[in-house]
Order: sequence, then C-alpha cells, then structure tokens
Amino acid sequence: MWQNQVQQVALGIRRRVFEHTIKHQGGYLSQACSAADFLATLYVKSLKLGPSIAPPIPLPFAGPPSVNNPNSFTGAGYHGEKRPDLDRFFISPAHYALVIYATLVETGRLAPVGLEMFNQDGSSVEMIGAEHSPGMEVTTGSLAQCLSMAAGVALAKKLRKESGRVWVFLSDGELQEGQTWEAFQVIRHYRLNNLAIIIDMNDQQCDGAMETVLSLGNVVAKLTAFGAEVVEVDGHDIPAIHAASEKQPEQGALVMLAYTNPCQGMDYLNKRRPKLHYVRFSSEEEKQELEEAVRKQLYGVSQ
Repeated sequence: MWQNQVQQVALGIRRRVFEHTIKHQGGYLSQACSAADFLATLYVKSLKLGPSIAPPIPLPFAGPPSVNNPNSFTGAGYHGEKRPDLDRFFISPAHYALVIYATLVETGRLAPVGLEMFNQDGSSVEMIGAEHSPGMEVTTGSLAQCLSMAAGVALAKKLRKESGRVWVFLSDGELQEGQTWEAFQVIRHYRLNNLAIIIDMNDQQCDGAMETVLSLGNVVAKLTAFGAEVVEVDGHDIPAIHAASEKQPEQGALVMLAYTNPCQGMDYLNKRRPKLHYVRFSSEEEKQELEEAVRKQLYGVSQ
C-alpha cells in the first residue's frame, strides 16, 4: 500500500537528517521530526509532479540569475517539468533545506552523494536553500516572501486555464510576518483556488515556542477571514493528510494546518525544549547521549 511507502520515506528522511546532524555536530533536526510525514505524503502520493529532470548529483553554484549569466539555474527541475497539467511545489522555509534534500533522496530525485555537498564552498546544496538549491525554485528569504511569489505563479496558471495546482510549504513562524497576510489578501482578491498551502504547525521558531515569542491568536478565524478554506489535520496522520490535500475549494486557497510534534520519532529531543530550532551539542557526552537514544528509536538498535 502507498501508506507503507510513505512511512518508509518519512523514516528515511528522519534517519538521513539525524545521521547528518551527528556527523556535522549539529543540524535542523526538529524540522525533520515535524515535517517528514507530510512531506513524504505529498511527494509519494498527493503532488502531481513529473520525474526529475535535474542532475542527480547537483551542479556547483553558477552564480545568481541575471541577463549576463546564461549558466545560472534553479532547483525546480528536481520537481520535474513545468507542464500545464502538473503541479508546482514551492518551499518557503529555506532552513528546512536539509529536510527537503533528504526527501528528494528518499524519493529518488537526488543522489545520496548530494547530501555530502551540503554547505560546502561552491556548492548549490545550501544550508539555507536558495533558488539554485535542489527542490528550490525561488529564494525565499527574508522569511515569508515565498507565498507572494507562488501566488503570482498561481494567478498566471489560472489565467492560462492550466489544470496543475501550485503548492506552497510554509512554517508557522511565517504567520508572524506581515507579507504573508498581504499575500493572502491578493490570493483572496484573485480567488486563487488553484493554490494549496500546507503549514507546519510545530509551535517552534528560532527564539523558542511560538506562544512565548508572538502569539498567533485564532489562526483558523484569521485565515478564513482572508478567504481561505482551512483544514486542520494531524501532520503525522498520513491518510488524513492525503485526504485533506484532495479538497478543491471553489473560490479561495486551500490551507492545511498540519499540527506536528517537533520531537516526533526522536523523543530524546523533548529534553531540549523549548530550544529546538537548531540542534547543537554542548559536550561530547551530550552528543553521545542523544545519538544512543535516537539511534535506538530510529533503528531499533543501540550504537
């Protein structure tokens, strides 16, 4: 069953990000915990993407796009051709890049050796993903610019009467940004019902728990007021995620609020709350303790 494949991909994502974190003395580990299940569901089942047309081993960075740089490229090819009948998938929280790369590897769109190029000088496999990074199509920083750009693409596809949808992956921290809400105004105005948005509601941002930094209030009421059709879902419930993705609003965007656990599959991380944004080790002993606990949970064995 496809659900079993999704589960294996999600487990593979967590394992790859964990191994990277241990090897490189740190990493965006909680993002793999929270997002692996819904990303695996999207890539394996829900998204209508063509086969990758990008090099399995990522090319070196060729410089930023410009009229004077014919060699520049984006990472969109890892999601296949830009055909009218296919979906487009935009990644907004660029600090999830390692998780996206791991997802591309697990779904056969990127060679495993690509992860070894992560954050290396001259590499396109950026620590904070940019438009040339695998799976990325636009540079999204400062945080929360992506939804505006994706809305423009959705409007273009709507005007051309193309059947493919535009998907956007957001983090809940982006709901603290003004440009996100400006984008939702545009989406409502143009009735972009070909736009689907999934938000990782893991209640974490770089300064700690969301509620202690800037409370979001009633997110459902806000999004509904901005014309979105909101579906709340357990971000680790694979069938529920796919069922929600199949909804097609008549006038507004589909917004899936995926409530997730930033320690899912790695219970040891609960000891680090509320500082979960980036996992670093204060000592070799701490690293060994985390590695022992997480390896046992992910692989069923100790070191």
